[in-house]
Amino acid sequence: MENKPTEPTKEELINSFDPNGPGIPGKLLGLPFTPENSEFVIIPVPWEVTVSYGAGTADGPEAILEASSQVDLYFRDVPNAWKLGVSMLPVPQKLKKENAKFRDLASSYIRWLEENDPSSPRDNMKVIPRAINDICEKLNIYVRSRARQLLAEGKMVGLLGGDHSTPLGFLEALAEKYDHFGILQIDAHADLRNAYEDFTYSHASIMHNALQIPQVTRLVQVGIRDYCEEEVQAINANDQRIQTYFDDDIQNHLLEGNSWKSVCDSIVKALPDDIYISFDIDGLDPRFCPNTGTPVPGGLDFQQVTYLIRAIVRAGKRIIGFDLVEVSPGDNDWDANVGARLLNMLINYTAVSQGRQPVSN
Repeated sequence: MENKPTEPTKEELINSFDPNGPGIPGKLLGLPFTPENSEFVIIPVPWEVTVSYGAGTADGPEAILEASSQVDLYFRDVPNAWKLGVSMLPVPQKLKKENAKFRDLASSYIRWLEENDPSSPRDNMKVIPRAINDICEKLNIYVRSRARQLLAEGKMVGLLGGDHSTPLGFLEALAEKYDHFGILQIDAHADLRNAYEDFTYSHASIMHNALQIPQVTRLVQVGIRDYCEEEVQAINANDQRIQTYFDDDIQNHLLEGNSWKSVCDSIVKALPDDIYISFDIDGLDPRFCPNTGTPVPGGLDFQQVTYLIRAIVRAGKRIIGFDLVEVSPGDNDWDANVGARLLNMLINYTAVSQGRQPVSN
């Protein structure tokens, strides 16, 4: 019987890889690692069933994967960052096909809501939200199972969407491991609606749903600039659990001569020791993500976000996981290019915060 060739070890891969040369196509950041020999594994979730405006985020994981091989690997704050061992699970094509099927179904319902009186739905329409909620619950179970398995193996884990509904199962898996933690949400939208457009697991309801997890003790929102009255009421009614840094307040603070450092100091102080970062790319200024589903004028600069994440880590906070969502590639590589660099930054600072990477002074 012929013996199968043994897989190279992580050390062998490191010794044979040139970080100054071209990246390996089809590999996250062009690195040679597999999920088995990586310390950090990304879960791709190509899902956007409930998006209510522009579509395309289901293509985000594959677009970022492709763009990531063009990212230079030297990271100033983290010597030899690439040696950590980072990879992405295969993009589940079956999930992507289900997404397309149920996205069409949800779109028909959303159009009907916009054009008709929702108080008297036709029989063939009233069953749609139930079907969408059921399939989204199955997605949550899938994500929770994947994340639970990786965490049990001692991996650091991040999630790459897809729309902003996708990380709920990941948060539920983290709640099985951590007694309490906070969420730092970088976003243009508050995402605190209850069952938006009758969809329990809407992308516009992710933080409402996350707050149903008892272990989530604090939600700190940054960059919020598009929200409804229901969401403001939720923020005001839960001011001990939710702290929101509205974008106009941030910009007024800066325009009055105050520093970004002072804003970051306040944000860091509001966060508990263990935090999960939920990064909707539309939290950035739209020039960094023009193709995202619901772009909003205003927002954060790329370097402001980098400074904030670095400040969180230097303050001794531990990042227990993250998601990066709502990246829609559009007709060019720009959004995916920005997304790949955000992903690299989040991976490296998460590893530093968990003591898995050394950091330079």
